Amino acid sequence: MKEWLEKLNKKIEILASSKWMRHFRIAGGVFWNLTLLTIIFLTASAIFMVSVGAGYFASLVKEEPLRSKEEMREEIFSYEETSELYFANDIYIGKIRTDLDRRETSLANISPNVINAVLATEDEYFREHNGIVPKAVLRGLLQDVSNSSTQTGGSTLTQQLIKNQILTNEVSYERKAKEILLALRLEYFMSKEEILEAYLNIIPYGRNSSGRNIAGIETAAQGIFGIPASELSLPQSAYIAGIPQAPFKYTPFTNKGERKSQEGMQHGIDRMKTVLYRMNEVGYITKKEYEEAIAYDITQDFRDHEERPEDKYPWLTAELEERAKEVFATILAEKDGIDPARLKEESNLHDKYTILADRQIRSGGYRIYSTINKDMYDAMQQVTDEFKLYGQTYKKKVKDPETGEEIEVDVPVQTGSMVIENKTGKILSFVGGRDHELEQLNHATKAYRSNGSTMKPLLAYAPALEYGVIGAGSPVVDVKFKRSYDNYEPVNYNPNQELGIISARQAVASSQNLAVLRLYDDILDKRPATFLEKMGFSKLTEGDFVNLSTAIGGITHGATVEENTNAYATFANNGQFIDAYMIERIEDLDGNVIFEHQTEPVDVFSEETAYMMTDMLRGVLKDGGTATKAKNLLSFSSDFAAKTGTTQDHKDVWLVGYNPNISLGVWLGYDQPRTLYAFNNTYQHPSARVNTLWAKYMNSLYKVDPELIGTKEPFQKPANVVSASFCGISGLAPSTSCANAGLVTSDLFNKSVLYPSKPDDSFISSSSVVINGKSYAALGKTPPEFVKKGGFGLNQAFANRMLGKLGGDASKLLPHSSGNTVVSSSAFKADSVSPSPVSATLGNGVLSWTNSASNDIVGYRVYSLTNGGRSFVASFKSNESHSMKVTPGVRYVVVAVDITGFESSHSNEVGVIIELPPDPEENTNPGDNTEDTIEPTEPEDIEQPVEDTGTN
Repeated sequence: MKEWLEKLNKKIEILASSKWMRHFRIAGGVFWNLTLLTIIFLTASAIFMVSVGAGYFASLVKEEPLRSKEEMREEIFSYEETSELYFANDIYIGKIRTDLDRRETSLANISPNVINAVLATEDEYFREHNGIVPKAVLRGLLQDVSNSSTQTGGSTLTQQLIKNQILTNEVSYERKAKEILLALRLEYFMSKEEILEAYLNIIPYGRNSSGRNIAGIETAAQGIFGIPASELSLPQSAYIAGIPQAPFKYTPFTNKGERKSQEGMQHGIDRMKTVLYRMNEVGYITKKEYEEAIAYDITQDFRDHEERPEDKYPWLTAELEERAKEVFATILAEKDGIDPARLKEESNLHDKYTILADRQIRSGGYRIYSTINKDMYDAMQQVTDEFKLYGQTYKKKVKDPETGEEIEVDVPVQTGSMVIENKTGKILSFVGGRDHELEQLNHATKAYRSNGSTMKPLLAYAPALEYGVIGAGSPVVDVKFKRSYDNYEPVNYNPNQELGIISARQAVASSQNLAVLRLYDDILDKRPATFLEKMGFSKLTEGDFVNLSTAIGGITHGATVEENTNAYATFANNGQFIDAYMIERIEDLDGNVIFEHQTEPVDVFSEETAYMMTDMLRGVLKDGGTATKAKNLLSFSSDFAAKTGTTQDHKDVWLVGYNPNISLGVWLGYDQPRTLYAFNNTYQHPSARVNTLWAKYMNSLYKVDPELIGTKEPFQKPANVVSASFCGISGLAPSTSCANAGLVTSDLFNKSVLYPSKPDDSFISSSSVVINGKSYAALGKTPPEFVKKGGFGLNQAFANRMLGKLGGDASKLLPHSSGNTVVSSSAFKADSVSPSPVSATLGNGVLSWTNSASNDIVGYRVYSLTNGGRSFVASFKSNESHSMKVTPGVRYVVVAVDITGFESSHSNEVGVIIELPPDPEENTNPGDNTEDTIEPTEPEDIEQPVEDTGTN
């Protein structure tokens, strides 16, 4: 080697010493120097450009925080998932309303066809690159700089994942620089399988067959083809894999969930063919598979239109979402160390956590399980749709919110109803209204209306039973009153009706206003509205605790159907209030139960009160009760109790009924209160309508679950509830006078708080007269011929006690059933003037006369006229016949007599004089003719009395 080098060196020296080489050396030196200069310049320029580029790149990403591995992984895997709603028994309803539907899946549950289609189309070198493909980045940069019309894109799956989960879709160099940097970093923190799985769970896929925006391969497979991602065929995989490039162009559905036209669907089909071509080109499928997939009619696999749950079950989905937000607001507040009770008191705090809760349920992928029985719910909606007796639908003009033009819309009668399982508080079903497109208000849970007479048992009768003021049949006073300080003067449903002293049971059955108001006034100082608080009435005001009218439904803000029905379930639950609920439990993505309803009974009434109130309410469904029609329309029998309710001018009508298992409440009314009375009888009486609708709902529920709805189990009577005899008008132990008057009765008592042991004190011996059909105590100057002796009168002290501080007319206290045996405790207020005369007629030997126009008449006297004056013939009490047979040839007059003994002036003279031959031996005394005349009874001391100023 050394010798060879020496020889080579000698040859070079010879060559270099030649003449021509000298010229070449000069030229070569110049060229070399120029080359070196060029290389140095290019290198310096490259270094400069790289430095500038690096500096620019650094400036673009300088604000980007340096995320740790845990932070990046958390952001990548924190993709939003749509929460789902379920009926009872885990029956799927649908997804919660949201801008984007998504359901997570794992790579193991995704068809290999999908993975191959995505890699062939979106990232051919996914398995090789480290997050970016440099040439693709440069190509995209050059296309952007040159403003090329062809944009091939250069983002890997990793970059797309970064863009969707950490960055935004903003088109800028800054976002692209951050995307590249974070993609390179992410490849160090996550495996290829994790990146691919995350990508397939977050990428948008257009719309599903309901018209909702969707993301994630599982949601796309279910929403477009109705199958899980693991079962997607090659053509289906290729179709779905092609959608993300232009989701709304390639999706087969419109925003209403309807299939696009053939032309509209062709874009997606062409894109599918492109994906299949790429799969064949890179070797994922064979030529044969490619040709078979190309020829496949993918449109036959598209799902038919699926109604959105918020369209099919609008009131239900909205209500479940609302209640789920309440649950999450409480959970989030507790996590922050805030007492959930503050959310009800502080509106700002409530709004804050409601917003946070809303985000949570819409993006957390929770499964929300409700108590709603699907079959019951569907059955009640069908009854609602088919019912024809709601009432008159009016029209009103409103402004169209979109066009601003004035349009005419319907104003129908609305309805709200709810079924609650008594022992658990589960809301089994409800009806929110008739047409959700017309009115979105949930009339079962959100509409606050006066509950009318359904308030009476809740606020007056049950509390009075609890306080020991009454038993089930204790007497109450149905007599009018007028308060002096505010002129409050209530009336019964029939404004002219006053039933006097009646039983509480009867007052409940026929829904008497006056009786319940007087009873409520007796217990008002005990603040019985606290019972309403315990039973969940949410909008009580201080006025509701003190206003007398609250007892008949005059509550300030009203109550919802849910509140009213839930309160009645208290009677069915032996006096315990169990708050109604609709959310059974909530689970997270991993199946962990994060919320489960816990029942917390509240003691409201004793079991004795609950049973007696139920027994009284049974009568509402019996003959003469206000819900008899509902009972008659039921297709089955059960131990039902119920109460109707009607508000002023029939603006609202209610019926709430229950048996040992369930409670059903129904309401009818207009959204803007107006009378339910129609112009004709087309729709029946409003109370008849609600009776009918209640029965139809109950019958439909019975068909779904006869064992639950039609239970044969009766309400069980507690040991302390006993039947006892008492005087019907005093409620005290029977006295001889009460027994003789036929007023002893028996009914239920809670012996631990009230038992009729004190002797009755309501009666005194009394003589009576009858005026206008009613018995009154006779006065000292009352003519004895019109007085009935040996009767019973009401003790004045007793009468005052029964009328209480509200007062009233004591003469109206006597019940109709007492007939004329018992007389009024009050002295009749005579007018101290002579009565108005009557008119007499004579026909066929019968003398008749009219009633006097005066209101204090106790009877009538008949006189015969003679030349010397008049002779007494007969007297008749006011309630006796107004006619008598008389002797021909005698002239008669009739006078009216009032309670003080004043006589009216003579009636007109009647009678025909018959001329007979004189017969001195003949006895012409008409009194001897017993066949044609009434033998008169001569009254004692008939004279015109002076004014009577005394009392009985």
